[in-house]
Amino acid sequence: INAEYGFDKKKLRQTPSQSDGVDYLTEIRYRKEGAKFIQAAVKELRLTHDTMATGCVFFHRFFMFHSFEKFNRWVMAASCLFLAGKVEETPKLSKDIVRTAKNLLSKEQFTAFALNPVDEMLLYEKILLQTVKFDFNIIHPYKFILKYAKQFR
Repeated sequence: INAEYGFDKKKLRQTPSQSDGVDYLTEIRYRKEGAKFIQAAVKELRLTHDTMATGCVFFHRFFMFHSFEKFNRWVMAASCLFLAGKVEETPKLSKDIVRTAKNLLSKEQFTAFALNPVDEMLLYEKILLQTVKFDFNIIHPYKFILKYAKQFR
C-alpha cells in the first residue's frame, strides 16, 4: 500500500479545502455527496461494486491534495467514476457518464460541467491522473473480509 495515502487524524483536519476556508463539516458533506453520486451512477449504469469503490477511493484521494473550492465535486466524481471504469475493466463511454450525471443532478448542479460536459470531465480526468500519479493499485478489503467470514461457517 502506498504510504502517501496513509492519512492520520491531523492530516484529515488539515486538507487543502480547509486551508481554503471550507469548514470541516462542509467538507464531510461534499465528500458524502460525491460518494453518493458515484454510488447512484454505478447503479444506473449497472457497474460493479469494485468500480464504485474504486471511484470513491479516487474521489477521496483527489480531495486530500486539492480543494473543493478549486474543483467542482460533481465533475470530479464523474471523472473518478469514468477512470474507475477503465481501471476495473468496466468502461463506459464518456457521453454515458455525462448523460447519467445530467439525469442524477439538478440543473444547477449540472451547470458545473460547462458548455462541453464531456471535455470538462476529460480535463478533470487528466488532473486526477496526475494527482494519483497513475497509481491504479487499489486494494479493497472485501475479498479478505469474505474469506475471513467464511472461516466461521
